[in-house]
Amino acid sequence: MNVSADLLANLTSPPILAFFLGILAYFLRSDLRVPPQVHEAVSLFLLLAIGIKGGIALSAAPLHEFLPALFATLTLGAITPVAAYLLARYAGRLEREDAAAIAAHYGSVSAVTFMAALAFLDRAQVHPEPFMPALLAILEAPAILIALVILRVGQRKGEGGAPLSTLFHEIFSGKTMLLLFGGLIIGFAASPGDQAKIKPFFVELFFGILTFFMLEMGLLAAARLKDVRRNALFLLIFSTTVPVAFSLIGGYLGLMAGLSLGGIAMLATMAASASYIAAPAAVRLTIPQASPAIYLTASLGLTLPFNLLIGIPLYLRLAHALSEHTPLSLALLGL
Repeated sequence: MNVSADLLANLTSPPILAFFLGILAYFLRSDLRVPPQVHEAVSLFLLLAIGIKGGIALSAAPLHEFLPALFATLTLGAITPVAAYLLARYAGRLEREDAAAIAAHYGSVSAVTFMAALAFLDRAQVHPEPFMPALLAILEAPAILIALVILRVGQRKGEGGAPLSTLFHEIFSGKTMLLLFGGLIIGFAASPGDQAKIKPFFVELFFGILTFFMLEMGLLAAARLKDVRRNALFLLIFSTTVPVAFSLIGGYLGLMAGLSLGGIAMLATMAASASYIAAPAAVRLTIPQASPAIYLTASLGLTLPFNLLIGIPLYLRLAHALSEHTPLSLALLGL
């Protein structure tokens, strides 16, 4: 595997380059701005498209093989955002909103890392289950939901408390959850003919609209870089150790679900990755107080290149160790 070529290909993809263009525009003091109405429309599109794409993938998955993997994925999606929030809030001493944003990103999943892992496994002649893309889409939503619940519970406590029914109504009736879960149902329920009709808009246009979205995220992140300076050491440690720890959780859950070697490696990789598509779109809409510089520096600036350079080969090695009951210490040494 040529890891440097993979890293270059991913870091020079149009969405990433658009993100860097936004940063450059800010430091050049350009008059480039994205109107708030345009930003919201783009965010809404991305969330609905992610849900629809996941529903289409889910509709083609064999149920008897898929259900154990689905349970493992949902369990993973419940554990990782809580762990990320606690670490960010109490070890990193981040503000509640920033910790919730970190939880949403690190409990969710990176499609770029997912695709890079598929390519790596293909070169290694290791083949995961074909329904892994459906798990990718499903893993997006739980972390965002849990992060919002954690944040709203904390805010409600500060306001004197409110019924949980009110809290959950606010979250599930909000645009983020409606679009993610509603899109999942739309894609799943659509007939093959209808799926083919909506793919040109929601699938083929997705990459281009994502590129435009990342341009604005670059502008926002650059404007909040001072937030990173205050938390630089913590973000560096968090962004490189938490993925490895989460990969072990994902790998064990994949083993318990009866996944193949490739499936275990993919679930471990998904657990280790951090979203910079669905989570930023959701966070911008629902937690506008959170600093993009913090959550994008961690997920996009640190964890993504770490996973592309070091993580993906490591997670396959861990999957080998788990499936063969080899001590992890020996697997990490390549013995």
